[in-house]
Amino acid sequence: MIDVAGLKKIVGEDWVITERDQMQTYLYDETTPDQRLKPAEHVVVVKPGTAQEISQIMKLANRDKTPVYPRGAGTGLVCGAMPTRDGIVVSMERFDKVEEVDTENLMVVAQAGVTLAQLLKAVGDANLLFPPHPGDEGAQVGGMIAANAGGSRAVKYGVVRQYVKGLEVVLPTGEITTMGGKLLKNNTGLDLMHLMIDSEGILGIITKATMRLYPRFAGTATLVVSFEDRQKAINTVPKILQSGVIPMAIEYVDHEVIVFSAENLGMKWPAEKGRAHLLLILAGANEDDVYAQAETMSQVCQANGAIDVLIAERQQEQADILKMRSEIYSAMKPKIAGDSDITVPPASLGKMLDALDEIAKKYNTKIATIAHAGDGNFHPYMLKELVERGVAEDVKKEIYKAAVQLGGVITGEHGVGKIRLKYLELLMDPKQEEIMRGIKKVFDPNGILNPGTAIR
Repeated sequence: MIDVAGLKKIVGEDWVITERDQMQTYLYDETTPDQRLKPAEHVVVVKPGTAQEISQIMKLANRDKTPVYPRGAGTGLVCGAMPTRDGIVVSMERFDKVEEVDTENLMVVAQAGVTLAQLLKAVGDANLLFPPHPGDEGAQVGGMIAANAGGSRAVKYGVVRQYVKGLEVVLPTGEITTMGGKLLKNNTGLDLMHLMIDSEGILGIITKATMRLYPRFAGTATLVVSFEDRQKAINTVPKILQSGVIPMAIEYVDHEVIVFSAENLGMKWPAEKGRAHLLLILAGANEDDVYAQAETMSQVCQANGAIDVLIAERQQEQADILKMRSEIYSAMKPKIAGDSDITVPPASLGKMLDALDEIAKKYNTKIATIAHAGDGNFHPYMLKELVERGVAEDVKKEIYKAAVQLGGVITGEHGVGKIRLKYLELLMDPKQEEIMRGIKKVFDPNGILNPGTAIR
């Protein structure tokens, strides 16, 4: 039995939702319907406004052994925030303030419910830069950290983990603790902060973060490189990485997929030639630096079979290209049974694309493919007709097995969540899982925080 009266006493009656029809948006995330799990029947949504209120909620939940599900913006794709057992959903939406943009230390302090869009605006207004861009700008800071979000710019500037320098966290047992701070180096004790990053909300509830910033780029450009042959496109990526120029992003997209995304947005994809494209985002100290990088990239790509190279220099043109790429999942979602999130070593990109083509041929289907190619992260999309034929699960397993055989993993950025637990046996040895369960037990002795997520 959920102590609704106790929750109302902690946060106030206005911030507790008990009516099912008023909480529908808190019960799901962006996982495709064919992969989505069923939410629990008895759920209460609570909207705390302070870390102290969350602390009291966790103490109440521990008393009653009630499951608690931290909830950000719900942009995840693996049912990670979905309440699958009766319990309490803790929405972080009121933690929505950027507390400080520190131009001296190049740091930003933001509450966990701040969206990526809010963060980028606050930082940009100070003429600074937060390099990571996971895609959906509605994603919240706490969720991005809990999922160690990546995105298109990870090639040169890394994933969110590289930027987090301090956290305020409410532990599952209710204690509030602060880890790190405005520090670039810290070797004091075991690095508990980095355990929280990518923990998928099972070790603590992040309430505030301190993250590193950089000066804004003096010059940027986006190249759209077209290939008639998909293999030539993907096999050009290692050549780019070996050229001495590291783009901020190297994205691979099938032509028909990116055109569909553009049309869905009422926009026009600028490249008409080719069956596949590489998107290269360049940044430099000045325009001459960017032009020199663009010339090198053009030469490398043309030497490896590119049939056309377009360059976007104006900020709006670049933003439009990134938007069309970022919105592919939203456009494709009604047409697909699900997407995989495999990552392989960059030198194995071509072999992975071969494997995807072989799997598609075996099952007489089409696997539409996009990739954060610079870091080996593929997103193969499986069409809904595979569910209708009853083979979607078989196709997914073959994709995962192919990635693992190439030295890869079953998730590069979206996380395990609740829907990928059954696939961990493909690559996780029993001792690793035992250690992970032990860590979870230390932080969360009653196992109430986001149960059934990330680890078995």
